[in-house]
Amino acid sequence: MKFKYVVIHYAEIALKGNNRGFFEDALKNNIEKALKKESIKFLLKKISGRFVVELDEEADEGEKGYKKISEILKNVIGIAHFSYAIKCPCEIDAIKDTAVFLLSGKNFNTFRISAVRADKKFPWTSQQINEIVGERIIADLKKNVSLKNFDAEVIIEITTRSAFLYTKKFGCIGGLPVGVSGKVVSLISGGIDSPVSSFYAMKRGCEVVFVHFHSFPYTGIESLEKVKTIVKILDKFQFEGKIYFVPFADLQREIFVNTAGEFERFRIVLYRRFMLRIAEKVCEKEDAKAIITGDAIGQVASQTLENIKTISEACLISILRPLIGFDKEEIINKAKEIGTYEISILPHCDTCTRFMPKHPATKAKIEIVKKIEKNLDVEKLVEDALSKVEIVEI
Repeated sequence: MKFKYVVIHYAEIALKGNNRGFFEDALKNNIEKALKKESIKFLLKKISGRFVVELDEEADEGEKGYKKISEILKNVIGIAHFSYAIKCPCEIDAIKDTAVFLLSGKNFNTFRISAVRADKKFPWTSQQINEIVGERIIADLKKNVSLKNFDAEVIIEITTRSAFLYTKKFGCIGGLPVGVSGKVVSLISGGIDSPVSSFYAMKRGCEVVFVHFHSFPYTGIESLEKVKTIVKILDKFQFEGKIYFVPFADLQREIFVNTAGEFERFRIVLYRRFMLRIAEKVCEKEDAKAIITGDAIGQVASQTLENIKTISEACLISILRPLIGFDKEEIINKAKEIGTYEISILPHCDTCTRFMPKHPATKAKIEIVKKIEKNLDVEKLVEDALSKVEIVEI
């Protein structure tokens, strides 16, 4: 069966009151971007609180085409669910005929009709539509009604000009359309956590710019290539990506030289403080409102509450940690779901493991860390790193 229409629903956006139009326009724009990026021919309209995509007559409407469209729409943040539908006039006889057509040839014994009236001027209530259409299916197809344990369901949406009927909903990500919440800068390492935290920022409507710290040529190029691949995967949620590749080796060497003996255990905390300072400068350049990290309480030495506090003190901009209460299994499961896990687990040399102390501090006191930093030209180290940044657009 060929379906010419796709009915798209959102959830959270419907609660936005007077600002709802702004969010709807953003979602409409993102749906158009996603479909055009894959060369889908279509016409998109907002009808009675939902979006309707009319597929071009020349488009491939076979299973391959539907699968392609499904994969596109499932990754558009802001969509709650969508369905392939048949359109008919807002007339009860036409609706009955279409419902019978939808179910004809299907293997089922019990069914349910679920009507929704976006247009309250339609002369029958939702319950009356359910009963009228249900009676027709019983008469024509000899099937039984079951409101709870049904084999097939026909959903009928009554809008101002047309009715749309379908039998299946495809669940999506939900959330807010990318871009409506402003821009953020995400520290992305190439590991499992930071791509997931970036995804959750996107789900709350943020446009994400990425910053990756590397020690090339003292370490391999693997982490740079991994990050490029991960950002390409994440781009299916926000359509484009920008990565700031920051050389960190010289800065690490300075920290190494100034943290001999008793101060060795503070190296990781110092690395992280400098990363935040550099990311804050990138935020200024990008007009971003916050930094995103993949921190989860207690997961590694730098993520104890004491160290998080000491590290965060290095910059003034807001630092958001979407994964702060997640355990590792939850993060891994989400990484698999969004498609980054298989890339993230590929081996690479992480920047923070260079000059790794044997026993990292887990409760670094800010007074000691600042004492060490007095021996470092903090501003110059930050500016030197920024002067060597390579920006890659995906």
